[in-house]
Amino acid sequence: MKTPRVTLDQWRTLQAVIDHGGYAQAAEALHRSQSSVSYTLARMQEQLGVPLLHIEGRKAVLTEAGTTLLQRSRNLVTQANQLEELAEQMEQGWEAEVRLVVDAAYPTTRLTHALSAFQPFSHGCRVQLHEETLSGVEDALREDRADLAISGLNIPGYLGDDLRSSSFHAVAHHDHPLHQLGRSITAQDLISQLQVVIRDSGKHSPKDVGWLGAAQRWTVTSLATAATLVRQGLGFAWLPQQLITDDLASGLLKILPLENGSHREVRFSLYPNRNRPLGPAARILADLLRQSPTDTE
Repeated sequence: MKTPRVTLDQWRTLQAVIDHGGYAQAAEALHRSQSSVSYTLARMQEQLGVPLLHIEGRKAVLTEAGTTLLQRSRNLVTQANQLEELAEQMEQGWEAEVRLVVDAAYPTTRLTHALSAFQPFSHGCRVQLHEETLSGVEDALREDRADLAISGLNIPGYLGDDLRSSSFHAVAHHDHPLHQLGRSITAQDLISQLQVVIRDSGKHSPKDVGWLGAAQRWTVTSLATAATLVRQGLGFAWLPQQLITDDLASGLLKILPLENGSHREVRFSLYPNRNRPLGPAARILADLLRQSPTDTE
């Protein structure tokens, strides 16, 4: 790899000359002598082989090439400053990355609210967000693939913080045969119908959630796919309120009038990795997740 001929200090010096209006002003801002600033920029232009500045009266003015390179250099210097800041924070225990594993049924609005609030405090910390279904979240915790995890299931051996509940409804297209019965729907009525089921992404102890007595089941890997199939009139499914609010409002989907179980509440909890203490970034994100508003706030 070719070694850069120009240093970050030289780019910073060029920026100071332009931002402060001249060599003398840049020297004062940088706490250096004017001759040092002049030499730095003369040497820089010699190394690049491109004139960056010319003098008009008593003012240093950028050439066309200088304008282009100065603009690019600002990004370079900013990134270098951020890198140094991140290194300092890591030395103080600040993580470079937080791994967040979330059940795909967790309301996106709550998650987005927390992540948006976290961004100004992140100090360059990356968030690796992974979605799992049902026991897939537990697997991620036990296999040390998560620093924080949000699950709608109780995970034995872990202490979770309550993140409030979310509503799930048994729904079908408004023209579905079940809606034509004109009465409460029994388990016997459901047996002959197609049910769309979400596959548990866990490998060790997969779970079944919701009534599964239908003779015919189609299993999909995402809630979004399940909702799409149901919108097309293909079967019935238990879907989260957040995913079908507009469909219910428009009448495209209707809640099945089941004798029992057409509505259920799933209580989500936030679980930390128990194998190591959370770093400062993960603690901040965890606090923001706990503070996330409900879907109606």
